Amino acid sequence: MYRVLHRTLSTSTESATSSIRSISQDLYKEVKLKNVVEKFKKASDLERFRKKTGIYEDTVRRLAGAKRFRWIRDIIEHQKKYSDISKEGFSARLITLYGKSGMHRHARKLFDEMPERNCDRTVLSLNALLAAYLHSRKYDVVESLFKDLPNKLSIEPDLVSYNTLIKAQCELGSFDSALSVLKEMEDKGVNPDSIMFNTLLDGLYTKGRFEEGEKLWGQMGVKNVVPNVRSYCSRLWGLAEEKKTGEAVEVLKEMEKVGVKPDLICINAVIKGFVNEGNLDEAKKWFGEIANSEYDPNKASFAILLPFLCEKGDLETAIEICKEIFNSRRLVDASLLQLVVDKLVSESRISEAKEIVELGKTNRYRRYKLNLSAEE
Repeated sequence: MYRVLHRTLSTSTESATSSIRSISQDLYKEVKLKNVVEKFKKASDLERFRKKTGIYEDTVRRLAGAKRFRWIRDIIEHQKKYSDISKEGFSARLITLYGKSGMHRHARKLFDEMPERNCDRTVLSLNALLAAYLHSRKYDVVESLFKDLPNKLSIEPDLVSYNTLIKAQCELGSFDSALSVLKEMEDKGVNPDSIMFNTLLDGLYTKGRFEEGEKLWGQMGVKNVVPNVRSYCSRLWGLAEEKKTGEAVEVLKEMEKVGVKPDLICINAVIKGFVNEGNLDEAKKWFGEIANSEYDPNKASFAILLPFLCEKGDLETAIEICKEIFNSRRLVDASLLQLVVDKLVSESRISEAKEIVELGKTNRYRRYKLNLSAEE
């Protein structure tokens, strides 16, 4: 009897899973967004569908990308008819979806309506609301909400709340406020994590507050927070901007010793450092190091090196890299290639300039409209 029942339940579960998968595939393949909305609303009648966070996020992202905000509101407001809306987790998900679409006012309205639906508001929904305003780039509102709502609703902010606040303050350039919040949360017994340190390090190092970044870096060990690759990337860019690229190279060696593998962003930072110092040979050498790694040069790699090559008059290498871009089907801004063409024309190397223009016009993955400026 147990085996029969188990087999029946398993078959039922597999059937339901298959049905949801079929619905998901149908939504993905549907070209007309209006039809996507109608199919999504119909599928929402299924409880198992309403638990599929990924389908909700993918659909809303697709509509937001097409700027169909009215339809986003349509499918999210439709969810209020289901009993799930009285569950905080479900409501928080909807608030987050509004936030990721930049629809902060709708997120706030949904948050304010939660008590009417007998839905508790805890730090979970508070964090969803704060994140909604963060995604909507309403950084000043994040600060005001953090200041007012916890006391008003008797909610104790947690680490996620503080991380969101500090991210908003860093986006505003209010680093002194962010650092004071770090002290405040520690006084309340909320220990910082790598996300918080990385947010602060990135802000301080990239905004020229190098010494404060170094001081904060030193605090990571004290707080038992282990730097990860993002932490190191921030520090490397800080060193690059300070023209301390020799130290940056030592940091790369340190990363290898502690088992943190440098990524392409780290290597780009070192290249940028040598560019800032005017050291052509080392910049080219480290660009070559990308080939010795598991990575390929990206858009940023080319944007860092090509203008420097033109500035230094190393047009042979610039031409070689342009050809690599075409041969390897890399995507770069047309203005970067145009810069090389213009430099070649200014040096009366017209045939080589024409070759790059022609490659831009005839390659099969992206057409670049480049001009021989001297002939215009």
